Formats: sequence, structure tokens, C-alpha cells
Amino acid sequence: MFALSGAAALGLAACAEPASAPDPSDDQPPAPDQTAMDVSAPDLIARARAITAPTPEQRPAEIVQHGETRVDEFAWLRDDNWQEVMREPDVLEADIRAMLEAENAYVGEVMEPLRALQSRIYDEMRGRIKEDDSSPPEKDGPWFYYVRYREGGQYPVYARRPADENGAISGDEQIILDGDAEAEGIEYYDLGAVSQSPDHRYLAYAVDTAGSEFYELRVRDLTTGEDVATLTDEGYGSLVWANDSRTIYWVWRDANNRPKRLYRQAFDSSEAELIYEEPDDGFFLGLGKTDGDRWIILSANDHTTSEYRLFDASNPGAEALLVSEREQGVEYSFTEAGGAIYVRTNQDGAVDFKIMSAPLDDPRRENWTDLIDHRPGVLVNGMTGFENWLVRSERSNALPRIVVRDLRSGEEHEIAFDEEAYALGLQGSAEYRTDMMRFSYESPSTPEETFDYDMGSRERTLIKRQEIPSGHDAADYVVRRLMAPARDGAQVPVTLLYHADTPLDGTAPVLLYGYGSYGITIPATFSVSRLSLVDRGMIYAIVHMRGGMAMGYQWYLDGKLDRKMNTFTDFVDGGRFLIDEGFTSQGQMVAMGGSAGGLLVGAAMNQAPELFAGVIAAVPFVDVVNTISDPSLPLTPPEWNEWGNPIEDPEAYRYMMSYSPYDNVTAQAYPHLFATAGLTDPRVTYWEPAKWVARLRDRRTDDGLTLFRTNMGAGHGGASGRFDALEERAEEWAFALMAAGLADAEAVEASRAAAE
Repeated sequence: MFALSGAAALGLAACAEPASAPDPSDDQPPAPDQTAMDVSAPDLIARARAITAPTPEQRPAEIVQHGETRVDEFAWLRDDNWQEVMREPDVLEADIRAMLEAENAYVGEVMEPLRALQSRIYDEMRGRIKEDDSSPPEKDGPWFYYVRYREGGQYPVYARRPADENGAISGDEQIILDGDAEAEGIEYYDLGAVSQSPDHRYLAYAVDTAGSEFYELRVRDLTTGEDVATLTDEGYGSLVWANDSRTIYWVWRDANNRPKRLYRQAFDSSEAELIYEEPDDGFFLGLGKTDGDRWIILSANDHTTSEYRLFDASNPGAEALLVSEREQGVEYSFTEAGGAIYVRTNQDGAVDFKIMSAPLDDPRRENWTDLIDHRPGVLVNGMTGFENWLVRSERSNALPRIVVRDLRSGEEHEIAFDEEAYALGLQGSAEYRTDMMRFSYESPSTPEETFDYDMGSRERTLIKRQEIPSGHDAADYVVRRLMAPARDGAQVPVTLLYHADTPLDGTAPVLLYGYGSYGITIPATFSVSRLSLVDRGMIYAIVHMRGGMAMGYQWYLDGKLDRKMNTFTDFVDGGRFLIDEGFTSQGQMVAMGGSAGGLLVGAAMNQAPELFAGVIAAVPFVDVVNTISDPSLPLTPPEWNEWGNPIEDPEAYRYMMSYSPYDNVTAQAYPHLFATAGLTDPRVTYWEPAKWVARLRDRRTDDGLTLFRTNMGAGHGGASGRFDALEERAEEWAFALMAAGLADAEAVEASRAAAE
């Protein structure tokens, strides 16, 4: 079944950085004669400084917490009606809208001389994408399913072709969901789950047309091509078919955008049966199905604790089987393989997780037995199962590997590669009774390669290599994996990508990227966008700081709660290491992070502003104390296990106050800043970066740039179309080049060329 969006399935979204979203009026570069006229002087920063920035009104509001009073002069930027704004952006208060539009207009004026350069970067990135690309077809029963794009198409096309009696592709293509056609006339269009029924007659799919992540769940009859049911317009975007090809399990979001209820519904019935409601706002629900189709899986998770219920996939009226009651700090997940259930868990102190087995028909916790012991420093990331095989992904010393286990003999073997830094993707198979599984390989210099792997013979067959139409030679680039010493002695991995001709004498600027939260590890993937910086002489660096899991689960534990400061100091120390090693010099780095990575770069620029020429903060989580103190916001209750609870715990409050970017803006010089937001973003609400930018512009003591752009028609992920997303990235790269001093001459030349 389809599991990924079209872009992800094709490797077209291989850059790990979250995109931010442009103002719709900036989608096209200005007319050539305008652009050429505006670039009359080579110093773009000096020109930008002469433009008057907006000055949002200050309306001080006092907040008293744990006996301390703080003043929030921009609290008014949060619309009291924010929940309705998520669904209907037009109801935004007029004074807030005016402020956001003034900021967008200011960004447009500042960036105007860079539009021709931005357009050139956009063309480069688009030229690296095979526009009429297609994912490798994947056999599922009598059909081969795949995702493709048209030349010039913004959205994925889901299609299938029949399999003949020998298991080969035969017959004509059938388009089952045409994203371009469905999105016509719609500003924002995002697909959640797209899943064919077990009998292959129906397609269930989820659509968000606002960016607020409320999905409409629809069912299409593939024999007629017509939609035959709409289950809800308040879905979470996830759904699973029961084995009868009639019953669908789906998750509902409440008004605060939290996945709280599980419904079961025959799609040809208007009645949905509520079968579970989560009582704890800190736990979110998720859906899945075991690989052998025995069980429907309902998960309830916060960041550190798991609880699963199973429903017999062949019984539409099945009662829930509780696998193991939630126990604070104990996580588990599982898959079906070889007629059994295999459990990945950290119980019994298995920090990096171990694997246990259980009977397929009764996988409750009391029936678990150890299979693969905990190995400190070897993180078990996930598993997929087959009739005779159990495959798991692991990470050790910041590098991934895939391990294949023959369930008949217990014999294991590994799949690994030799580059200093690379990424592996375990894609598994849509079929259970097979010896073939699919995986992908890529590195910062090597486009994605997809392999079919015979687990018995251990033969791998390259079935697709990501094509770069404009040309690409991996030998032109250097990939390095270095270990940077943190101030407390920890060794922090840093991945570098640079052009082979880049001088390593301290003169090259660096784009320093990081995330560092929720245990998320930024993989060493290939990105069509990064090359536009690297080809211009920038070094692209990823710091794998604590708070992620590059070095195992303990690496995550050492960068959360009362050890969260390690995330920020690791990032700063990684930057200083690159200076000490002669890759760059102080003041020649541009920091970049998005969402929780925006918190990272916001804290880093408060702590060490002298390191950075500029900062790109995409949809940044920067108003930490106010957000995590407000349980009405969509994500706040689950976040208490990540950051602490500042409502109940004075120590957590004071520790959070020590790093919250908004609360630590001071009267000092800061690097140039480009921050972004999405008006309907339920994850990082638009007012967080809006308030932060307003305060920073008011308090900074230098005349640096403070830019803020809000996408008025999108949410956390920015623009939904694949080329619109490139426009956003091109604008960010143009800003990075300007901040690093690499844009002046090329901006003039690009503008003159555009005018001719």
C-alpha cells in the first residue's frame, strides 16, 4: 500500500531541512527591468539597511508565574480566535493581518534586488529534478502500484498497472488519484494517507486544503473513478483498511488539533462507531497494520511512553486487545513476521532497545520473551517483517545499517556501506510472502539509489538511480564525517559537504544546520537544493547534537529536559570546531534550523551571536515558556516529557526561561535574521516567530536585518506544490548568500542578464 507522499517516494524531498513558505505575491520574480534598476550598488546589505522596517505596536501584558513577573509586549499578536483561524484564515483579526502583511511587504522590498539570483537558484534546483519521474513499481497482489509526476506537475499522480500470471507488469496504466487535477484551483493541497483496499477495488485517501492538518477522509471506487464516501472532515490524516475491504479505521482530531478518538466505519454507512477515546491530552493516537495483516494497530504515545491496542483485522466488530498498559518511560512497538510478533522495547533498562518475541494470537506483555539482547550504543530504530524474515534498521557510531534475520535458522547478516556518512532507507515490501525486500542508499554527494534485495541469495539489484537531468558528478564533492569536541568532552558528529575546489583555509562560509530534539536524527541524505550553496563555495555542515539519536538513545536523553542546554552548546561548539579546524572563520557562518531547530538557532544566536553572519529560522519554536505553559495549544501536553512542565514545576520553568529564545532577547548585536511562519500552522503557531521578530528588532543594538515572512495560505510545511517549495528554498538560499557576502556580484550579474 502507498505509505509515502509522492515527493518522498521519489526522493524529491531528500533535503532534511523543513521548508518555510513565501508570501504568495513573491512566487514570481519581479520584471527584469525593475530588478536591474534596483541593483545599482554592489552592497545589498547596505541597501537593505536603508529600508524602513515595520515597528509593531507594543501592548505590554504582565504574566505572573511561580512568583516571577515577565512582560510580553507583543502578546496581542496571538488571535484569541486562533482555533477558527486554523480552519478559516479569513477570520484573522484585522490588526494582526495588517502587521503580517506589512512584514511580508518589507521582506519583498529587501529581497527585491535578489530576485534574479533567486530565480537562477530556483532554475538550478528545478533542473536537478526529473520532472516526469516515477517511483519503482511495487507489486501488491494483482497490481503494481507507483507514484509519478508529470512534466511541470506540482502534485503526485498515484497509478497502477496489472501483474500477469508470472508476476510481471502487463497492461495499461490506471490513474487512481491525480493530484494535479484534484488540486486545480486550490491554493494549498496536501495528501495524508493514500491506501488501496485489500481487494484493490477501493482507494481511501486523506486531503488537507488549508495547511491546518485537519484532513477530509474520502473513499473512491476504482472501477468507476468516482468518490463514493466522505467519512469526516476532522481526520488526522491516517486510516487503515480491515481485511473485508469495507471497514475503515480512522482517527479524529479535536478542536485543539489533537488526535483523540478512534472510529470504525463501513464506508457505505453513515454511522461511525467510536471504539476508543484517549483521556490524556499528552498522548496522541496513531494507526497501523501488522505486516502479515493479522492485526489493526492503535498506538497511544507521548515522547517517552507507549500503549498499544490490537483489533483483529478480519473481524469488523473486534474488541480491543490491550498489549501492555502504559508505564512511564517504557516504549514498545512491534511487527508481525514468521507467524509471530516481534517487539522492539526499552523495558528492563534497554536504553538502545532490544527485541523480544510473542505469540501472534496473544502478544500481551506477559507472553514476551527475549530474542536479541540490548547492546549499549547500538540503537534499534525499527523493524519490518516477512513470512520467513525479520529485518531491522540499526544505528551505531552515527552510521546506519540494515540487519536481515532468517527466522528459520536464526542466522543474521548486515547491509552496510563504506562512505564516511550516508543514509539508508528500509522500504520493505507490500507483500508478506516474499524473499525480496527494498531499500535505498544515498549520501550528501550521491543521489538516491533504490535496490531490490534477495534476502536468501543476498543479491542486490539496482532498480532506480535518482536522475539529475542537469548533470551531477559525485566526484566533484567531498563528504566528511568529523567529531567535534563539546565543552564537556562529548564527541559530537558533524557531517560536511563541500565542493572539491573549495579552499579549506578559513575563507569559505558555512551553512550550519541542526535540529536536535525529539530524538530525531538528521540523516546524511542527498539534497538537490544544497548543491546551489555548495557550488558557490559554501560548506554545508550538519551538527548531530544531543537531543537527536545519532549516537544512540542516551544521546537523546542527554539533550532533553534538564539537559536541554547540551543541544544548544553542542551546536555552538560544532561551529567553533569548524573555525578551529580552519574550515571557516568567525562571522562567516549562517545558522539554519526549522521548527524545534528554530529553537536551536534562536538559542544559539542569543548565546553566541558573534559566530554567525546570518540565521534562517523556518517556522521556529521560539516562544517556549508561553507555549509550554498553555495546555490549550495543540501540542503542549505531549511536550512536557520533552521540555518539562513549567506550570507545575518551578525548576522546569526557570530552566526553560534560561534558554527560551523569546525570553532571552537582549540589547546586543545580532546576526541578520530571516524567519518564516505559516498562518494555519498548528505545530508552531504563527505568533511565536511574529513576536520574536518584533522583540528582536526592537532590542538589537546594531543595524542588522530582521526579516519575517508569513505564508498566509499554508501551515507548518510551507507551500504544498513541489515547485512552490523550491521557490521558498531559493529565497532562503538567496538570503544566506547575501548574509555570507557571496550574493553581491552575482545578484548584479543575474539582474543584468535577466534584463537583456
